[in-house]
Amino acid sequence: MPGIHIYDSLNLLSKLTIQRSWNAAKVLTSYYLSRWFKKPVQWGYPISVSFEPTTSCNLRCPECPSGQRSFTRATGMLKKDFFIQTIDEIHKELLYLIFYFQGEPYLNPVFLDMVRYAADKKIYTATSTNAHYLNDTNARKTVESGLDRLIISIDGTTQDVYQQYRRGGRLDKVIAGARNIVKWKKELKSKTPFVIFQFLVVKPNEHQIDEVKRLAKEVGVNDVWFKTAQVYDYLNDPNHLIPDNEKFSRYKKDNTGAYKIKNKLHNHCWKLWHANVITWDGMIVPCCFDKDAKHLLGNLSKQSFKEIWHNNNYKRFRSRLMSGRKNIDICANCSEGTKVWG
Repeated sequence: MPGIHIYDSLNLLSKLTIQRSWNAAKVLTSYYLSRWFKKPVQWGYPISVSFEPTTSCNLRCPECPSGQRSFTRATGMLKKDFFIQTIDEIHKELLYLIFYFQGEPYLNPVFLDMVRYAADKKIYTATSTNAHYLNDTNARKTVESGLDRLIISIDGTTQDVYQQYRRGGRLDKVIAGARNIVKWKKELKSKTPFVIFQFLVVKPNEHQIDEVKRLAKEVGVNDVWFKTAQVYDYLNDPNHLIPDNEKFSRYKKDNTGAYKIKNKLHNHCWKLWHANVITWDGMIVPCCFDKDAKHLLGNLSKQSFKEIWHNNNYKRFRSRLMSGRKNIDICANCSEGTKVWG
């Protein structure tokens, strides 16, 4: 659960320009007008975009399509030229760029080159990694790339617990990778990237919540975030992942003992107004819950980004969401996106 850190917040705010601020104001205004009038209004362009560096991953996490090799869509690597072409179109409005959707970003050999390109455009950049490729060389390149935020997935403080979700992973590599980043930040006198240990709270690791806080302090990372897990088949929970501590669960038991989503599914979603996701091959989808790109809103090989953002597919999807969010499969198992900035 994110906290507020002065330097990281000021760093993000330093990326604001008059044009980005005006764009954000238009997006926010159109979102609230849509809620008030119960009809989608869309002004401006995304404040935040997620780019997928690759669908490949070295791990086999049970609730992840990359880990399970279960995609029905095409898999591959994001090409640098395509990335540059898209960023050149939208960078004047874009404030925040996330280099992550599915897969392990560091498997893309030009990943850090793309980070550097976005950083040179004064866009706030972030990524999420399992940290198995943060050797000394990559750690130095990461700091030098200008990456603003590095989220390191660390879902256990002992190998036996860690590997129950991060199947095929090695905790010692994760910790060593984090230490390499911290070392090179000191060596290069850099305050970035802001390093976060992200702890996906599941039943096998929920007893280690206090331990991961201690580990983060020992390693020298900036913060620890606790994330609730999305479980596709939450009615049966076949991998036994839903934690007993309801504070860290998206689900709760009803009177019959069956699990249901804890939060109400309101017919609005801030993410559909301020953000979107681009797959490695240029398909645009509503959000990170559409992991298999079933709700295709546009294709950058056929239209420009700005044409897609205001096209009929987007208008229809926003209308469907506002008339019945629970009737859209990717929205029915989602407790995110309903609050501004949340």
